[in-house]
Amino acid sequence: MRWDDFRRSDNVEDRRGAGFGGGGGGGFRGGGLGIGGLIVVGLIAWATGINPAVLLSGADILFGDKGGQSEQSAPPPGTKQGAPSDQLGQFAAAVLAQTEDVWTDIFQKEGKTYEKPRMVLFSGATRSGCGTAQSAMGPFYCPNDQKVYLDLSFFQEMKQRFKAPGDFAAAYVIAHEVGHHVQNLIGILPKVQERQRNASSQDEANALSVRVELMADCFAGVWAYHANERFRILEQGDVEDALNAATAIGDDTLQKKSQGYVVPDSFTHGSSQQRVTWFTRGLKSGSMQQCNTFQGAI
Repeated sequence: MRWDDFRRSDNVEDRRGAGFGGGGGGGFRGGGLGIGGLIVVGLIAWATGINPAVLLSGADILFGDKGGQSEQSAPPPGTKQGAPSDQLGQFAAAVLAQTEDVWTDIFQKEGKTYEKPRMVLFSGATRSGCGTAQSAMGPFYCPNDQKVYLDLSFFQEMKQRFKAPGDFAAAYVIAHEVGHHVQNLIGILPKVQERQRNASSQDEANALSVRVELMADCFAGVWAYHANERFRILEQGDVEDALNAATAIGDDTLQKKSQGYVVPDSFTHGSSQQRVTWFTRGLKSGSMQQCNTFQGAI
């Protein structure tokens, strides 16, 4: 993936080395996670043998309560603002910049204004508008403060432990989380939050979560389509790397590895095939309108 010669976003808070801080007390609310939530919980549980219940005890991020008691996420002392100087930080800032350029153009064509999210880089743990962010949860988007939280060590885990290497695979992860931000801006996340609160069963709530995640996968594909049209970012093997990553983090693949069998009703992100299908749909069409995973469900 080409990225070295592209601009870096300044909408970055680099909290690495700044310590744990930046807001009120911990705790998560709601149900559902971003791409780095149950995905990473499942991977870590499989790879380390840690009880998933322990990892899940505080991991409800994506659909956090948007009421008046949500956590604040002011940067702790020592936070650096703007694009980092290290290579991984530069990469993340470059991908974020490309998402900004692509989604600004798409929104303008719809007569709307794209509100850019901020990306928080951290190590170990930090505060978010949805509670305490921990590295074990992987990357996630918090709608309460409209920030993407990312421990860059996640990409090393993808490469070494889970056999999903490649810059474009890592960019897909960032673009997926930005996809959740797009969902928030167009009103999808608030509607799903309401539906989940009123769901008659956990299965219904899970099905809504799957639709949200698959739409974010499709939006990541839409970004890739337009970024390649505008910046020619794709190189040989990049698409295969992204599809490999999408396959590796499907609910069925993770469940087979962690428990040896698959329980479709418990899916929260979609099967490997679903994730590949929806990412590919966005990548081939470049159209947000092709990413409607709800079809009247909300």
